[in-house]
Amino acid sequence: MRTSPLKANAHIVALRPATLDDVPAIEALIARSARTLAIKHYTQEQIEAALLGAWGVDTELIDDGTYFVGEASGSLVLCGGWSRRETRFGGDAYANRRSRLLDPTQEAARIRAFFVDPRWARLGLGSGLLARCEAEARAAGFGTAELVATLPGQRLYAKNGYHGSQRVSYALPGALAIDFVPMRRSL
Repeated sequence: MRTSPLKANAHIVALRPATLDDVPAIEALIARSARTLAIKHYTQEQIEAALLGAWGVDTELIDDGTYFVGEASGSLVLCGGWSRRETRFGGDAYANRRSRLLDPTQEAARIRAFFVDPRWARLGLGSGLLARCEAEARAAGFGTAELVATLPGQRLYAKNGYHGSQRVSYALPGALAIDFVPMRRSL
């Protein structure tokens, strides 16, 4: 396993590839993160609907070895990854997934599904994980990365050189919609 440390103030977070055994803990982390950190940007109804598929675990990333978890004190405090596949966002339950492999010479790697435990937010963990994902995508031959940022996540990505400001609305269950911001940067 490719484990590496990330520093969060005085704490060390062990970053490693996610396994299928991690899925229940990742799902709980995503829900905890979304329900706390996204509430200033989305309604409670939007958050709950997004947790039904738009935000969730994509086990294809775990199988590909490109999804990571950060552990501290025996708990998951961070998750996220990158992909060489066409899908831009969404977990296993999201209907619009596309597994086609991307051409790294013509297409951008996908940065996917970053979530942090609210108690560990804004300590630099997201930037550290992003740097790891970008380095792996670069090593796989990608020259560009793109993502679909949540409104609370947009600040993290902009701080790390991603550009994009035009909101795009996506349909959610229950006749709801949610806004995301497509963003991109050269690696």
